[in-house]
Amino acid sequence: MADKTLKLEVITPEQVALRDESTSVVVPGVDGELGIWPNHAPLLAGLKPGVVTYKTASGTEKLVVSGGFIEISNNVISILAPAAEKSTEIDFARAEAAKKRAEERLAKKEGIDMARAQAALARANARLSVR
Repeated sequence: MADKTLKLEVITPEQVALRDESTSVVVPGVDGELGIWPNHAPLLAGLKPGVVTYKTASGTEKLVVSGGFIEISNNVISILAPAAEKSTEIDFARAEAAKKRAEERLAKKEGIDMARAQAALARANARLSVR
């Protein structure tokens, strides 16, 4: 069965957010979604804020990452992300408030850091998409 599964680990600066076995993983690559199955070719790629979807023996799970990088080698997927949250850990009211704040900042268009506001909006939207 070893050649039919992937070891998935998601690491943030604070902790190992996830360590699990999976049969397939879909990640939000900067150029689009990437689907990964066992025996995938080695890869190093950037990630944008979004949802990592992975299948385990107990079903399909979701995890929100705030960007980062993915490395795939020898059936091991390592995701390095500034932050990661399991769908069960997300405070949706807080995510809604963050989305509203980011949208208000973007509407002003002057005197704000546009890249920072856009990143905040992307993170909020990613959190809300796993509801």
